[in-house]
Amino acid sequence: MTSVFDLAPEVPSVPVVPVVVIEDAADAVPLARALVAGGLPLVEVTLRTPAALDAVRAIADEVPGAVVGAGTVVTAAGVADAVDAGARFLVSPGWTERLLGAMRDSGLPFLPGVSTTSEVVALLEQGVADMKFFPAEAAGGAPYLKSLAGPLPQARFCPTGGVSLASAPAYLSLPNVGCVGGTWMLPPDALAARDWARVEALAREAAALRGPVSPRSR
Repeated sequence: MTSVFDLAPEVPSVPVVPVVVIEDAADAVPLARALVAGGLPLVEVTLRTPAALDAVRAIADEVPGAVVGAGTVVTAAGVADAVDAGARFLVSPGWTERLLGAMRDSGLPFLPGVSTTSEVVALLEQGVADMKFFPAEAAGGAPYLKSLAGPLPQARFCPTGGVSLASAPAYLSLPNVGCVGGTWMLPPDALAARDWARVEALAREAAALRGPVSPRSR
């Protein structure tokens, strides 16, 4: 199965996955186009609003440069809905055996969430090495992930939750981090004003965080 970290092969290393909450599905396409134009083709639409699935569907249908995924997937039904809407990857804040099975059965790349060493080991036992580290800052931040790289080098993470433009480089410098998830390129005032040019500029700034590609982040 293709890894989430390898879903945009035309971009050597995508450093940031924008984590998007969409209240109005009409905003989905221009928002995704702005992110793609800024160099961030992976777009995670969280299933937190009534408009989320319509937003995923619109981006999948109308923004060919985007690789749209569904985030905050917490049930097997949510997995099915995301697949039906055209999501190309799945992200969950945590996992259970049932949810993990549904994500695996979907055939899509997925990132189940972890915040403890035991959860990481449990996923590795299941043959899952790509994970979301959430809530990243509250759960120990970059120092915590750095401490896992020695005993558990096979695990690879996308830290999300409180990650900012300032803190992202510390995560991206780690050999066990493939990318980070963030919202800082989507400030509420810019979204309210539908200032897509500002979103594009902030996305470009985030995309510039891309540094040398380590063997583990390929």
